[in-house]
Amino acid sequence: MATMEKVPMLAEGYERLTADLKVLRAERPKIVDAIEEARAHGDLSENAEYHAAKERQGQIEAQIADIEDRVSRAQIIDPTTLSGDKIMFGATVTLLDEDDKPIRYQIVGQTEADAKTGRISYNSPLARALIGKQVGDEIEVTVPSGDKFYEVQKIEFI
Repeated sequence: MATMEKVPMLAEGYERLTADLKVLRAERPKIVDAIEEARAHGDLSENAEYHAAKERQGQIEAQIADIEDRVSRAQIIDPTTLSGDKIMFGATVTLLDEDDKPIRYQIVGQTEADAKTGRISYNSPLARALIGKQVGDEIEVTVPSGDKFYEVQKIEFI
């Protein structure tokens, strides 16, 4: 049985999910048309177009179900309304690495995460280690490339 946990996300993540859902729903009738057209070609056992269209239909339906589930459980969080001295979802954190080089991350939802732009998922190893910490706290995180050590320099809600 599926859990009904809320899925925290920023407003832009929610908007992106609903836009993706709209695109997928618009593709449904096209897939049905492709299936009908392929079915008209005759023998379905050796009809590659038919099987490809049916497979695509299954993928789209699964994606739609997944996105509808996340949208229905979405808990939209606006970081600008948050405050405090502890790291939590939505916080933008400046860390100092072992070489005292500053690194900035914002803790966001799974669908919004993009490490290249400094946005990490709240359930990533680094974010899990950061949540609840304060300025001056030191953390150790085990990542695929080895153990990393950071010091929390600044916490912002922007």
